[in-house]
Amino acid sequence: MDLFQEKVKPQSLPAGDFSSWLRHIRNALLSESGIDVACEGCIGCCSSSYFIHIKPQETGSLSRIRKEVLFSAPGLPKGHLLMGYDKDGRCPMLEKGKCVIYEHRPLTCRNYDCRVFTAAGIAAGGDDKAVINQRVERWKFSYPTESDRNEHLAVRAAATFIREHAHSFPGGQVPNDLGQLAMLAIKVYDVFLKKSGGADTPESARSDTDLVKAIVDACQQFDAPTL
Repeated sequence: MDLFQEKVKPQSLPAGDFSSWLRHIRNALLSESGIDVACEGCIGCCSSSYFIHIKPQETGSLSRIRKEVLFSAPGLPKGHLLMGYDKDGRCPMLEKGKCVIYEHRPLTCRNYDCRVFTAAGIAAGGDDKAVINQRVERWKFSYPTESDRNEHLAVRAAATFIREHAHSFPGGQVPNDLGQLAMLAIKVYDVFLKKSGGADTPESARSDTDLVKAIVDACQQFDAPTL
């Protein structure tokens, strides 16, 4: 192999038209219907040291998961559980590279879409999320209209602002988990979208205090139907 040969970049993966994907994932969060992802055999999310939140009403999932891998979810009402992972960071429901309860997997799994990291412009985490990060780098959104591009800019602006101003939010409002942070940006992106359609610039549009309040209000409004 030629030592001076240009390094071959990983083949990109089509993530879809951005605006269409954005509507889809927001609707999935509201309806708790799950979202389709072209995983193509990737099991990154199943083998990256994730704790899986399971709500008490998810009886189909709970009846199929061994009790010894479940424990109470800290800070949530009684009945909310977390499923842990093994010493290699793998989900206990993963056997021979496949989910043995796939048709009855928890809603957390149904709603998981690593494209949120690409949308928000952030990595999924550190070394334990290496497989997911590789996938995140390969996803490529398309922008058939100006709205697609502007909405993507707004999502990234939201994620950047939230990370850089975490100290300005009321306690507990900004999640430490990067996946939840990316989802928060998805929920409140329109705070950073100008009425004309362009991505807003926080410094020139509103004060940080006003933006923090707008983000909190937008998140509460988005989550209200599911409470």
